[in-house]
Formats: sequence, C-alpha cells, structure tokens
Amino acid sequence: MINFEEELKKFHPSLEVEDAEEAIYNQDLTDMADLMVKIVKESKQPRTE
Repeated sequence: MINFEEELKKFHPSLEVEDAEEAIYNQDLTDMADLMVKIVKESKQPRTE
C-alpha cells in the first residue's frame, strides 16, 4: 500500500517546471481585457489629423 506521507517527503519539484514558471511570470503578457482598455482609451482621444 502507498504511504502518501512518505511519498510527499520524497517529492522535489523539477527544475524545468520552476524555470518555466519563472519565465511565464516574468513576461508582460497582454490579454483581451488589456486590448479592450487600450482601444477604448484611444477611441476617446481626439484625433490630431
């Protein structure tokens, strides 16, 4: 039978996962909400043509 407490003690996260996590969190990602806010702000500004 599996002793979950013992298995959890042996667990060490993979370095690749930690590296990927850091890379993902350090990126400035633009999502749809950011794009919509930008479009609305730009549409409210008077054009300089």
